[in-house]
Amino acid sequence: MSKVAWLKDAVFYEIYPQTFYDTNGDGIGDIKGIIEKLDYIKELGANAIWLNPCFDSPFKDAGYDVRDYKKVASRYGTNEDLYRLFEEVHKRKMHLILDLVPGHTSEEHSWFVESAKDYWNTYSSRYIWTRHAFEGIGGHPYISGESERPGAYMLNFFKCQPALNYGFYRPSEPWQQSMKEEGPQKTKEAMVDVMDFWLSHGCDGFRVDMADSLVKEDGPEKEGTRQVWKDMFSVIQKKYPDAAFVSEWCNAPLSMDAGFHMDFYLDHGNNGYQSLLRDYLEHSEDDSYFKADSTHDTTRFLSEYMEWYQKTKGKSYISMFSCNHDTPRAKRTLGDREISLFFGFLLTMPGVPFIYYGDEIGMRFLEVKSKEGGYQRTGTRTPMQWNSGKNLGFSEAPMNALYLPVDPSVDAPTVESAKADQDSLYHIVKDLLALRHKEKAFQADAPMVMHTLKGKEQALVYERGNFLCIVNPSNTSLEISLPDEAYATAKLIYKIGDGLVEVLSKEKKIISARPQSFVVLKKD
Repeated sequence: MSKVAWLKDAVFYEIYPQTFYDTNGDGIGDIKGIIEKLDYIKELGANAIWLNPCFDSPFKDAGYDVRDYKKVASRYGTNEDLYRLFEEVHKRKMHLILDLVPGHTSEEHSWFVESAKDYWNTYSSRYIWTRHAFEGIGGHPYISGESERPGAYMLNFFKCQPALNYGFYRPSEPWQQSMKEEGPQKTKEAMVDVMDFWLSHGCDGFRVDMADSLVKEDGPEKEGTRQVWKDMFSVIQKKYPDAAFVSEWCNAPLSMDAGFHMDFYLDHGNNGYQSLLRDYLEHSEDDSYFKADSTHDTTRFLSEYMEWYQKTKGKSYISMFSCNHDTPRAKRTLGDREISLFFGFLLTMPGVPFIYYGDEIGMRFLEVKSKEGGYQRTGTRTPMQWNSGKNLGFSEAPMNALYLPVDPSVDAPTVESAKADQDSLYHIVKDLLALRHKEKAFQADAPMVMHTLKGKEQALVYERGNFLCIVNPSNTSLEISLPDEAYATAKLIYKIGDGLVEVLSKEKKIISARPQSFVVLKKD
């Protein structure tokens, strides 16, 4: 795995193309709309974009069911529009990565159409099939009885998404191919070809969907899938050494070994990241760490995060995000102050951070009907709210023609209103991004030392070079033992909330962190 220099100072802004900005009045966002809003993203301080799937699709899973990997979906524009987007991004000294879905395609993809035919052809082994229609696939979802081919085929997620064949780690049935057989080898070649196509046209890399799902019945640490990625990266990263890859894996050490530069720290069952923002996924009420009345401390987060950080620092990055298209927006349960404290933490930590569109203005999670397989995720995918105009500036289409409804509240946050309010979440995010870009100590690979508080783990206290960051999301003041007495007289260079730091004992290096506050101190 080669290092990618531009990731050191990268901050990504995730765009869901359907709902970002509509320029042709059909109620659906488009690529030309993204181009028109690039200056907004750059002004905010984000310098890289993750664009959710924009390829040709039946949209049974919002584009994660790809019908043609090399063709832009007509509702977003054309391939030429995407090429122009790459150019405009690069003119602004920014980068853009696309969303790659390597584990499955749409059932309408030409590869699958050919694979389902009742004679042997080039694509017969592109997917995973049993020998006949009455032979199921134990332990995996599958479909039988819908094709002319006499077999059952494995699914990777929804019914519309047949699993591509990268082989089985240890085949146990006659119809299961090993990773080394021709079918899996051809699948790898096809996916490398897809990556090469877009990289050759100006794409700067890929976020990889379900990156750990390729090899079936894999080893306990995804040994087979890691080898598949090593094989593909040995070709594509050699040709495009500046291309960046981020995995949807949620295991940074394994992802790093596979060759990824970044790995998403996701909301995975009761894990550390979940404890920070969305701890209602396992409980009826939200008890997340960043809730002011939380009963949590930092233990669950730090015990997991720090283990991964120590194993990956200097080699790859752990990427945390404010939200993504699969995750409820933080505003569902948190207020602007609580969210601003999380942004203070997110944007001063190591690794490459990701901001979900609209989170910088505090967009809400809306209770709306499922759209294109979104189900409970749909409320996070509503249109960006630009101004007080028609459809909050997203589209000139009639309201009933919108891809999803906009926030109907009279106080719906917009970019326009957020910019006008100097105390808004927007300005906090913008100022934090300016600080991150200004100080090399806050870059992705700059050192970080996390300090434990000897039984008082309610606060997060960490050093980045000569800077000390203190996060206190609770409703009470917390006593903090400073790692260096120089911080007792250090300069306060940034604050959220009260921001006053009271020195309780200079000799014992103890200060008091105000309730619901975030501060950055700099020592000489």
